[in-house]
Amino acid sequence: MLASYLNLYQSGELAERVQQAQAELHACRLCGWDCGIDRAQELGPCRTGMKAIVSTAYIHFGEERPLSRQTAEGGGAGAIFFANCDLRCQFCQTARWNIQGNGRELSAEQVARLMLDLQAKGANNINLVTPTHVASQILQALLVAVERGLTIPLVWNSGGYDSPATLALLDGIVDIYLPDMKYSDSALARSMSVVRDYAELNQAAVAEMHRQVGDLQLDDLGVAQRGLLVRHLVMPQHHENSAGVLHWIADNLGPNTYLSLMDQYRPAYRAFAREDIGRAIRPDEYARARDLALSLGLTRLDDHLLYDDRQSSLRTDLSE
Repeated sequence: MLASYLNLYQSGELAERVQQAQAELHACRLCGWDCGIDRAQELGPCRTGMKAIVSTAYIHFGEERPLSRQTAEGGGAGAIFFANCDLRCQFCQTARWNIQGNGRELSAEQVARLMLDLQAKGANNINLVTPTHVASQILQALLVAVERGLTIPLVWNSGGYDSPATLALLDGIVDIYLPDMKYSDSALARSMSVVRDYAELNQAAVAEMHRQVGDLQLDDLGVAQRGLLVRHLVMPQHHENSAGVLHWIADNLGPNTYLSLMDQYRPAYRAFAREDIGRAIRPDEYARARDLALSLGLTRLDDHLLYDDRQSSLRTDLSE
């Protein structure tokens, strides 16, 4: 299966989307903040201007199995981690990147070279991590990369706070959507991630992602080719939040939804100061959420993330 963006490139529409995306930066409404800021003049909630800031890039064997499965050509997810974020999660495990903004400003040309380098190393896909606030810069880089031979699927690995404007730009470009569904309660989202209307915006975004790409499709080796894969992180003492997310998925996306139910929560960043999430999740808390997912018919369940120390040897150079 050819990557979706190749069809738009051949028709000339990919170049048109790039122009539309560049215009978005001057009245930015790419994420749920809907700030309308001209990013050439000032920084908005994402703290990012006209260039993307990249923290690191490497072949990642720790993503969900359909994304990071090993193949004869190599395998793994070709992850590019973008600095800053549209969320302010109090438990952020990558705060040095997503809160503190550590990384290097890269041009579209440089980001395109990262994509091509990851493809050359055998990656199954280009896995764009925390991409929403730099959607415009990513599309600029994608056009350059496609002109130079990029062909592998594009994964949109977001916090799920994507706006309708962003998703309209991505329609027909992204092959695999990998959004978080963190909260079913927007009041909890405001307390935990300092954003407004998360649940409503997130549910609308995920429904649109599903409309665009459908349920997750795998090839004969079990490698993801196209579709939606939803993530939910189970946190201590918030079963009702998880229950709300799982019920919404079952009711609105259906039982064929590929669900990554994550059990690796541990306190980080500011979570230690909170009574509710200041400890690691207990096995019984995760089992309760897992049992509910299965009882709702969500049997396409990825609940054993695979981590591999080899990813550190496959990092790509940001200095080029």
